Amino acid sequence: MLLAIDVGNTQTHAGVFDGDELVEHWRFATESEATADELAVQNAGLLGLGDRKLADMDAAIVSSVVPQLTPGYNSMCERYVGEGRCLIVGPGLRTGMPILLDNPHELGADRLVNAVAAYDRFGDACAVVDFGTAITFDAISADGEYLGGVIGPGVAISMEALADRAAKLPPIELGEPLGEPGGVIGRNTAQSLQSGIVYGFAGAVDSIARRVQRELGENTSFIATGGHAGAIVPYCEMVDEVDELLTLTGMKLIWDLNQ
Repeated sequence: MLLAIDVGNTQTHAGVFDGDELVEHWRFATESEATADELAVQNAGLLGLGDRKLADMDAAIVSSVVPQLTPGYNSMCERYVGEGRCLIVGPGLRTGMPILLDNPHELGADRLVNAVAAYDRFGDACAVVDFGTAITFDAISADGEYLGGVIGPGVAISMEALADRAAKLPPIELGEPLGEPGGVIGRNTAQSLQSGIVYGFAGAVDSIARRVQRELGENTSFIATGGHAGAIVPYCEMVDEVDELLTLTGMKLIWDLNQ
């Protein structure tokens, strides 16, 4: 079994592959100050929910955008999964995807992993829209090259900024109804905020996607992932599908490539 761990700035997504099948996965808050032992306790507890142990894992792969946690996860895997049985996504690891950036080392591990998974799915020009702490676009050519991307503020950051800077605007949850189906005009403050966030981000995503499509070609496919994708994508016109497991899938593909 393979333990795959994607460490994001806000959330960490972990999953267990038995062969090619993802049999368990969990999301939990990223604690940037956690030690290797604390990470082991946390992950062992989650594995225990499915009657599994860290020692049951044959190998592990970690994708991290939190540099201070990367050594801790590597240490955890080396100690509890097995020495030499952990891969860290980063420079020197085979991914099968040329990175055509001015400085390839700037590319976040999660974005590269998502790009690998998207190209494996479409086999043609495509782009990933990741609704994480930031909203990012990652563009992949028809030849499977990572071309570059777009980075903007995320949904949660924007909602928090509104609540912090405007005294009369309350915090909202995106699960609340938008009011009249298909309508953009809110009948109260909560609905107005919902409308602004949902339709605002949907419009921004569509606008950027159309510009990306003009550069990559009419056949470009768009796939979304990340925590807020499910709330925004239904109001988008350019995104073809949502896959909340895209990053874990990409990590499994990279693991297989390096065996």
